[in-house]
Amino acid sequence: MTPIRTQWTRLIRFVAVETSRVHIGEPVDPNIDVGVAVHQGTPIKAHEIIGSALDPAAQVSGKILTVKYLLSPLTRSEVGFVRCLGLNYTDHAEETKMAPPAFPVLFVKPTSSIIGTEGTVIIPAAAQPVKEHLPDYEVEFTIVIGKAAKDVKEEDALDYVLAYTGANDISFRKHQLAVSQWCFSKGFDNTNPLGPCLVSASAIPDPQKVSLKCKLNGETVQDGTTADQIFQVRRTIAHLSQGTTLEPGSIILTGTPKGVGFARKPPVYLQHGDRIETWVGGGIGTLFNDVKEERETLAKL
Repeated sequence: MTPIRTQWTRLIRFVAVETSRVHIGEPVDPNIDVGVAVHQGTPIKAHEIIGSALDPAAQVSGKILTVKYLLSPLTRSEVGFVRCLGLNYTDHAEETKMAPPAFPVLFVKPTSSIIGTEGTVIIPAAAQPVKEHLPDYEVEFTIVIGKAAKDVKEEDALDYVLAYTGANDISFRKHQLAVSQWCFSKGFDNTNPLGPCLVSASAIPDPQKVSLKCKLNGETVQDGTTADQIFQVRRTIAHLSQGTTLEPGSIILTGTPKGVGFARKPPVYLQHGDRIETWVGGGIGTLFNDVKEERETLAKL
C-alpha cells in the first residue's frame, strides 16, 4: 500500500480579501499558527491551492491571497461522516474512575455539529440550565481519511490517512451519563470546532508523538500527548474499518486527555461568555471559540 502524498503540507479554507469567495490554500509562513493569527488580527497570506482538499493531486499555485475569514478546513459535505472515540486516554480513564475499554468505544456525530475557528459554540436550550447539563470541553487529535478504507491491517493503516487536524468535542454530561449511547449528548448543532488547518500525513510521520492542550478563559485545563492513547491511530483505523468502509473526507476524533470539566472538584462547566482555546501540535495550531447560550443568542437577533 502506498502512503498518500499531497503537494501541500498545511491546508486552510478561507474567504479571501481579494475575491470575497471561498478558497483553499497553503499558508506562506510555514510556522504560523493560523488560529492565533486570526485571533490577534495578524494578516495571513496563502498560496491558492487549485483543486479539492480531498484530492492529493491538488496543485499549490503561485497566486497569493489574503485571508479575510478563516473557515473549518473541510466543508460539512466533504467530511460526510464523523466518528469519535470515547475514553481513549489512560489518564482520562483514571480521572473518570472508569476501567479502560477492551475495544474502542465508538460514537458518531452529525456534520451539522462542525464549526471553524471563528465559529461560536452554541449551548442549545435543550442543554440548559448549564449547571444541570454540564457542557464540557475536550481537545482532540483528529484523523482525516484520504482514500476508501475497508478491512485495513494495522501495519497499513497510516497509508489511508490524508491529514490530521484538531477538534473540540463539546459534550453535555447530563445527557451523556444518563444513557449508554452518546450521539445525542455530543451531536448538537455548532458544537464541534474543527481545524484550524489540515497537516498532511507525511508531515506527522508518528501520530503518537503529538501534544495537545485546552485553555478555558486563559487557564490551561488539559495538557496531554497522544502517546497516552489506549487505542493508537493505527489500531483505531484498522478496527473501525473492519466490515465498514471509511470514506475519503470522513474524520475520526481520537479521544481526549485528562482535565475535563465534569471530573474536576468542583465540576467546571461551559457557560455564556466563555472562551475555549484548543491547541494541537505538529503544526495544526489553535482553535479559538466563544460560547453562547441559545436563549442569549436569540434575544440579540
